[in-house]
Amino acid sequence: GDPKVPVLYEVERTRTGKSFSVRSVKAIQHGKPIFICQASFQLSQGSPVQHQYSMPTVPPPEELLTQEELIQKFLQNPNVAEGYRKRLTKIQAQDVPIDIKPVNPPDIFSSEPQEPKQLFWVRARGYIGETDMKVHCCVAAYISDYAFLGTALLPHRQYRVKFMVSLDHSMWFHAPFRADHWMLYECESPWAGGCRGLVQGRLWRRDGVLAVTCAQEGVFRVEQTPTQSKL
Repeated sequence: GDPKVPVLYEVERTRTGKSFSVRSVKAIQHGKPIFICQASFQLSQGSPVQHQYSMPTVPPPEELLTQEELIQKFLQNPNVAEGYRKRLTKIQAQDVPIDIKPVNPPDIFSSEPQEPKQLFWVRARGYIGETDMKVHCCVAAYISDYAFLGTALLPHRQYRVKFMVSLDHSMWFHAPFRADHWMLYECESPWAGGCRGLVQGRLWRRDGVLAVTCAQEGVFRVEQTPTQSKL
């Protein structure tokens, strides 16, 4: 999309039922669709049929470093190559409206393959408060996209990524939550191939309630020749 050009939203009332309703939205710029969304809404209903996965056991966010603190720690290493130092400084300068605390940060000095799983404590910066739940859902949608696709690249860290973009992104909201409170983001990639990768994610409240489930497919283009060490 072009941030300098207004966006025209076309909304179609796809279905309106007694319990569920569906709306299809098309965002248009320069006469072409840049984004298509299908949203399903349900009236609140109780049911005795309930279950969920168990939240992973991890250190609390108070015991972990933020992404900015980790980068600053890496930059203090005199052995970091100048090119990589510039990339880290660029990342550090980005104004990201999310607090992120990686539970198992990858070793940036190694290109060894890793299991395609990541855990982050995440929350929106600032205070949102007890507002309309739809606001927290919108913020969670932004949070869920951050570093999500990169999970599929952890087993392939020897390659330099030339191009990476999302093809589709799906979210299911299970329980109320506050996007400005710490939530555990559990990400994993069950498959990659054919220049595509699939990732799945779960956003957990601190009390162990599964609040959101996410799934995303993306495109990857990498250098065929493995990269050299960053040291």
